[in-house]
Amino acid sequence: MHRLIISVVLFIGIFSSQLHGQSVYHHVRNTSVYEFIDELASSGLVEVNSSVKPYSRNQVSNMLQAASLQKDQLNRRQQAELEFYLKDFGKELHPDKNFDRRFDVIYYRDSLFTATLNPLLGVNSFYSNSEIAYRRWVGAEAWSYMGKGFALYASLRDYAESNRLAEATYLNHYQGGGYKPKNEGGEFSEMRGGATWSWGWGTVGVVKDHVEWGSGYNGTNILYSRAPSFTMMKLNLKPARWFELNFIHGWLVSQVIDSSRTYTYAGAPRNLFHPKYIAANFFTFTPVRKLNLSFGNSIIYSDLDVHPAYLTPVFFFKSIDHHLNGMSNYTGQNSQMFMDISSRQVKNLHLYFSLFLDEIAISRMFDEDRHSNYFSIKTGFRLSNFPLQNVILTAEYSRTNPQVYEHIIETTTFESNRYNLGYYLRENSQDFFASVAVKPYRTFRAEISFTWAQKGPDTSLEPSRLGIPFMETVDWEAKIVSSKFDFEVLNDSHLYLGFDFASYSGNIHDYTPSFFTNGLTFTFGGCYGF
Repeated sequence: MHRLIISVVLFIGIFSSQLHGQSVYHHVRNTSVYEFIDELASSGLVEVNSSVKPYSRNQVSNMLQAASLQKDQLNRRQQAELEFYLKDFGKELHPDKNFDRRFDVIYYRDSLFTATLNPLLGVNSFYSNSEIAYRRWVGAEAWSYMGKGFALYASLRDYAESNRLAEATYLNHYQGGGYKPKNEGGEFSEMRGGATWSWGWGTVGVVKDHVEWGSGYNGTNILYSRAPSFTMMKLNLKPARWFELNFIHGWLVSQVIDSSRTYTYAGAPRNLFHPKYIAANFFTFTPVRKLNLSFGNSIIYSDLDVHPAYLTPVFFFKSIDHHLNGMSNYTGQNSQMFMDISSRQVKNLHLYFSLFLDEIAISRMFDEDRHSNYFSIKTGFRLSNFPLQNVILTAEYSRTNPQVYEHIIETTTFESNRYNLGYYLRENSQDFFASVAVKPYRTFRAEISFTWAQKGPDTSLEPSRLGIPFMETVDWEAKIVSSKFDFEVLNDSHLYLGFDFASYSGNIHDYTPSFFTNGLTFTFGGCYGF
């Protein structure tokens, strides 16, 4: 209870601001409208801080409205997509239900209260070597606006897999979960949602959701959405066109047993985990239009209650750690720094660079035997609708040095539920990704991509973590040529199929789901409600 009181006291002053608009977050894995917003931003029709996701429904609706005022600058396919997405996100723009609107099982609106409810149903199927595997999910989602500032949203999904696809050790993009114990296949559920309060230049809320920080189209390397969602206090402030602050304080799941609190009940042990938290801020400056410069820092802390210093959005958390715990790695917490540069100053071209610093030591930077520069970088570009309309070219490279995202104390690793919160390949890895996507028709997308990924062996923290060479040997390698055809038939409802030709080598057992082998895999599926 005292933690809740602290949180309320810290944010109570914000609530007195003039309120308007609400924030229901549109999930980052529902990528079709995100790609369309990216197109609009690269064309110069809207401005967006794409290094911080998810966007709220209000953000998306405002950007779509801005594009509709410049409709003559869109090609025919883009105009059709704009009309399609406004059937959903137009709900934030119209005072009543009387517009060309998508189908919802329940949609209610009056002057005070707005609510929507839809079922969720989907399946991903895979065919390889005369065997079929699948991931299916069922559930429901709802969201509501009340008055001028308050919003609620919820999404519940129950997943079942014939073969486990998203173990924490696997090197892929499948969203993970808390699997139930089982010999074959896997089952888990995912509850997302939250309550938010918004005013003219900001939003504060308590949510359980995914976040992505950093630029990238093949995963992000600051915060990524592969780990299970976690509960967090979330703050967004944008008091000026040129400045934005994002802050989270999250309750992570350590899955490290606290033996001092574990006890036996009815003859069975009741295992309790050590508490684990994350605090992170991200400052974005826009010195000129279409150029976003972002930097921030984070800390993973454990073995103490929620500390007010880590609830302060503008602090440098490593200094707080030194103040509370001294300078020892064994008594302190695990802090990080990061930055992101995103430029759309050349029309139709998005250039980006992300840097994640787990530790850097200038004094040892050029010492071959003792260097300890634990960083991850990602850089790339996306060229949209130039020189050919409705064609999107993407290329990016990522490198993550040994020891990045790791820590000497098990309770303060950069993880939740044992899943890495950063890049999907984790430490001591690199990859190159390139794709060509064609969008000839409204919400129809055909893409062919190539991924080359390598991972060196996991590195040891003892006897010394200094001077570990980058990928001295290759422990796992994947070369994957993928094709995918996706058609969003109705809002949030897709049909898709694809072909993957993969070549895996090295430690396949630990890093690759057993179903996926060398050769051709045929994928197909669909969903009703994302």
